[in-house]
Amino acid sequence: MSSYWSDFVKDLDPYSPGEQPQISNITKLNTNENPYGPSPAVITAISEAADDRLRLYPPPEADQLKCKIAEYFQLSATQIFVGNGSDEVLAHIFNGLLSHPEKGPLLFPDISYSFYPVFCQLYGIHYEKIPLADDFSIDLDDFQRANGGIIFPNPNAPTGLLLGLDAIESVLQKNIDTVVVVDEAYIDFGGQTAASLIDQYDNLLVVQTMSKSRSLAGMRVGYAMGSEHLIEGLNRIKNSFNSYPLGHLQIAAAIAAFDDTQYFENTRQKVISERERVVDKLQSLGFEVLPSKSNFVLVRHPQNKTDLLAQSLREKGIIVRYFAMPRIDQFLRITIGTDAQNTLLIECLKQIL
Repeated sequence: MSSYWSDFVKDLDPYSPGEQPQISNITKLNTNENPYGPSPAVITAISEAADDRLRLYPPPEADQLKCKIAEYFQLSATQIFVGNGSDEVLAHIFNGLLSHPEKGPLLFPDISYSFYPVFCQLYGIHYEKIPLADDFSIDLDDFQRANGGIIFPNPNAPTGLLLGLDAIESVLQKNIDTVVVVDEAYIDFGGQTAASLIDQYDNLLVVQTMSKSRSLAGMRVGYAMGSEHLIEGLNRIKNSFNSYPLGHLQIAAAIAAFDDTQYFENTRQKVISERERVVDKLQSLGFEVLPSKSNFVLVRHPQNKTDLLAQSLREKGIIVRYFAMPRIDQFLRITIGTDAQNTLLIECLKQIL
């Protein structure tokens, strides 16, 4: 009964995750999961870790995983924070590092990850949305105003557009008194990580997930990289909330995924190659396609209503993402699938059009 709720619960507008249908005969291109399963080494690692040790609490700091991530990005383990998916990592960041009303509002793009305003509402953070340019790109010059922090995805979601490191470095240089968070959920599909800038800028925090390029959406592993004092702040939050965010199986899976670099590179390149093929086919059908560097594309067709296209695809067993939001309500976001899934998508669109 809602009468038992705390007052603030009544006004919450929770995040709505992408649909997860519980039927098998669906081509699911709506939530940006990797179409290729995790490395076989991951499955082996999970199996080997599923033993009597599950009666024990996992290591609270996930030290082995932190060391593995640090080695991969040429950082130190003290510059790594891990959590139960990047959403939990982001929640701690919003709560602990991005609420500075005396400096100004938190800034993020108006078309961006829709969890950002939810976190702001949850933690009472004053924020301001900065409009994207007419071509849907982020112009970081528009962020040059008083702020209590800055966060943006790179590549952006749901547009897929990428910023170069020079643009990110410029905003870091001009905002040395506040934290700048670069949310890199999709960086492995065409961008260069800002982790290389961490040793130069102690106000930079880079967030990544293992849900996309490393095919571990079902294991919930995310991490942040930044200066030791930022990571210390996140650890203080984590240890006041949940000291054991990652279980034995999650840690084992994540370490194995980082170890199998060949599998990672092969599947990553398959997604990139298929994305370029899908873009070419969609454009030949008259679609406008934003220049994505992610594992999805944002598209619209000038002669067809987007919500009707989404419904027609659903009737053919293909689910894509439709956002009934200002500025992008005429777009569909389509996850890049396997070559067979993408071919089916194109053939169905030909029939619909």
